[in-house]
Amino acid sequence: MTSSIPSADEPSPASRPVQPEPDDATVDPVAAADVPVPVGPSSDQLPEVETPVPGGTSHGAVAEADSSLAGPGAGYGFPAALWRALDDHPPPGLSRIRWRSPLRGPWLTSVFGATLLVVLPIVIVTGLLSYMAYGPKYGQAIPFDVGWLKLPSFDWPSSPSWLYRLSQGLHVGLGLVMIPVVLAKLWSVIPRLFAWPPSRSLAQVLERVTLLMVVGGILFEIVTGVLNIQYDYIFGFSFYTAHYFGAWVFIAGFVCHVCLKLPTMVRSLRSRSLRSVFGTSVADTVPEPLDPGGLVAPDPDPPTLSRRGVLAVVGGGSLLVGVLTAGQTLGGFTRSAALLLPRGRSYGKGPNDFQINRTAVAAGIDASVAGEQWRLHLLGGPEQVTLDRAALDAMPHHTVELPIACVEGWSTTQTWSGVRLSDLAAAAGTPHPASAVVSSLERFGAFNRAILQSNQILNPDSLLAFQVNGADLSLDHGYPARIIVPALPGVHCTKWVSAIEFRGT
Repeated sequence: MTSSIPSADEPSPASRPVQPEPDDATVDPVAAADVPVPVGPSSDQLPEVETPVPGGTSHGAVAEADSSLAGPGAGYGFPAALWRALDDHPPPGLSRIRWRSPLRGPWLTSVFGATLLVVLPIVIVTGLLSYMAYGPKYGQAIPFDVGWLKLPSFDWPSSPSWLYRLSQGLHVGLGLVMIPVVLAKLWSVIPRLFAWPPSRSLAQVLERVTLLMVVGGILFEIVTGVLNIQYDYIFGFSFYTAHYFGAWVFIAGFVCHVCLKLPTMVRSLRSRSLRSVFGTSVADTVPEPLDPGGLVAPDPDPPTLSRRGVLAVVGGGSLLVGVLTAGQTLGGFTRSAALLLPRGRSYGKGPNDFQINRTAVAAGIDASVAGEQWRLHLLGGPEQVTLDRAALDAMPHHTVELPIACVEGWSTTQTWSGVRLSDLAAAAGTPHPASAVVSSLERFGAFNRAILQSNQILNPDSLLAFQVNGADLSLDHGYPARIIVPALPGVHCTKWVSAIEFRGT
C-alpha cells in the first residue's frame, strides 16, 4: 500500500515557517556551494511507505532500518565470522516457514511461564522426596550410584500415614495436569526454536543450551512418566534411572532459564492486565507490539480466537486431565472417572478388589509355596525364631486403616489386620532394632527385599498383615503375609514375606 500522506512527525506544508528567498545578487557563491539545497520530490518520486502492522512497527521497516545501520560485524558477537556464515547458509526450507498467529507474544508466553513457575517446583520437590522415601542410605533407592547428585540422607517419616500418598499424588497429578500448559508454552515460543542463526554470540549459545535442557528435559520426563503410569515400558532402559538423571538435566536448565528470563517475564506480565484480556473479544484482538525476541508475527493472520479463548482452552484442558486422572489418588467414587489410567485389570474379588502392581504369576509365586508349609523366620536375635501361621495367629493382632501408594501415583486405603512389627522384633530378641531386612518368597526382582528404618518398625500401625478388609489376603496381594507400613512406598510393602532380619544399633 502506498501513501503520500506525511508522517505524524513531519509538519504539514501549511505549518512550516516561510523562509525569505535570498536575493541572487547577495548570495555568496562559495557559501551556496557548501549549503545543500533541499529539493522536494515530485508526486511520482514519493517513496513507498509500508503500512505498519497493528501494535508495532512493520517487519519491512525494522529489517530496512537494521540493514541501514549495520556495519560489517554489527549484530554478531564473537566470533562474528562464524555467526555470519551460519546466517548466510540457512537450512533448506527454513525461509518458507511463516508463523502468523496474532496471539503469540511476550505477554501470553509469560502467562504460561508464570503458571509453570508455580507448578514445576512442586513437581520437582515431590519427585525428589519420592527418591528419598526409597531409603537411599540403605542402597535401595534407584538409581543407587548417582555420584555428586546424591541427596542428603534422612529417615523417611512414618507419620502422617498419608504422607507418601500426598507427595507422590501431587507429583504425578500435577505432572499430568501441566501437560496442556507445557504444550501451550512450546507453541507460544516455537518461532524462537526455528530462528536462524540459532545464536549470534557465545552468550546466546549458553542461553540456547539451557533452552534445549528445559525443552528436552521436560518432554523426556513427561513421556517416560506417562509411559510408566500406563505400564508401557517400550523405551528399553530403567525408568527409575532415566527419570532421575533426566530430572537433574531439566532442573539445571530450568534454574538457568528462570534466572535469564524472569525479568522479561515480569516486564511482559505488567504490559497488560488479565481484566483487559478477559474483556477483549475476537474482533478487538490485535497483535502485541513487535518484540526483539521475534515471538510476535510481523505479518499476522486475522484472529480466529481471542487471548481469553486461548487461556480458556488451555485451562479447560488441564482441568479435564485432572478430572480424568485424579481418581487414582483420591479413590472412592472418583476412581471410576479416571479414564486415562490403565483399564480392564482384574484386581481380585470382594475385599481383595483393589490395585495390584505385581501379580503372583509375575513374581513366580504359587499356592504350594505359600500354603500350609509356609513359615516366617525371624533373625537378628540370639537365635533364629521360626513361626507358623498358628503361632502368629496366637499373637496379639492389630487392625488399622492405612493407605498404600505407589510411584505411578495411584493409592488406595484399606483396612489391614496382622501382628505389629514391634511385637515381632521383641519376639526375635531385638526390641529396639535400628533397621530390618524383609525378604520375600519371590526369588528374583528389584523389590524382593526391603530395608525398614527403626521408626517404621516401631510405629504401632506397622504390621505384618494377614488380612485385608476382614478377609485373608489373596495370593496376588501377598498371601500368606505382607508388610504394611504408614507412609511407605508400595513397592517396599513387601509381599509373600518369608523372613525378617532385625538389626541392632
